[in-house]
Amino acid sequence: MITSSSNPKVKQVVQWREKAKERNSAGIFLVEGFKMYEEAPAGEICQVYVSEQVLEKAAAHPGVYRKLQETGYEVVSGEAFRKMSDTQAPQGLLCVVKQPRYSLESMLGTACPLLVILENLQDPGNLGTILRTGEGAGVTGVILAGQTVDIFNPKVIRSTMGSIYRVPFVYVENIADTMVKLHAARIRTYAAHLEGEREYDSFTFREGTAFLIGNEGQGLSRELAALADTYLKIPMEGQVESLNAAVAASLLLYEAHRNRKG
Repeated sequence: MITSSSNPKVKQVVQWREKAKERNSAGIFLVEGFKMYEEAPAGEICQVYVSEQVLEKAAAHPGVYRKLQETGYEVVSGEAFRKMSDTQAPQGLLCVVKQPRYSLESMLGTACPLLVILENLQDPGNLGTILRTGEGAGVTGVILAGQTVDIFNPKVIRSTMGSIYRVPFVYVENIADTMVKLHAARIRTYAAHLEGEREYDSFTFREGTAFLIGNEGQGLSRELAALADTYLKIPMEGQVESLNAAVAASLLLYEAHRNRKG
């Protein structure tokens, strides 16, 4: 059993938790909790750490117990586990998972794509929520541009509630080139923009569709907005000027889902 917070494995997990460069160099990310562990593809799990207190209760969770026998695990003292954990009230189960890899080409090659393009999104909770909502609405891919937060940030992972395992995503360095590829693939791009003249529920979104969502405070950059095929707006009452980025993305994705289902 790992008992010391100075154990090299504990220190390594802390490095992965705190530094995106370390995570990306190792090609891994961290997940915590019973649900996230159960949903993780067993073949992609590299390491599993279980607190001694939780191990005693694992038998009460048959799915978790069986999977622990399959993946193997190391027992960690409560003190050492708290050092490794990213949460205030750790569940006592943490695993290291291989980062999935996707390509823009595979996203564009699906039938009638439904994509979200996120530019300079900074809030981990927003990104995680968009992945989770996107899965529910049938999104086929998420494109991350500019200085968007690291998708493998533990706060993002926690917010996805497991969708990180199933929703394709890709970071792009040159969003202008990416827009050219989307247009070549006959994917219509819609910018959620204050200058939009038509409200979002006046479109069908039944063709290949990509929604552009910008930074929480600044919105889309002028350069990216100019590359969109169409501006649309979400109607606002009262004195509200704009919506949270994740809420805006959710409204648009579910409107597309409603139209496509109908």
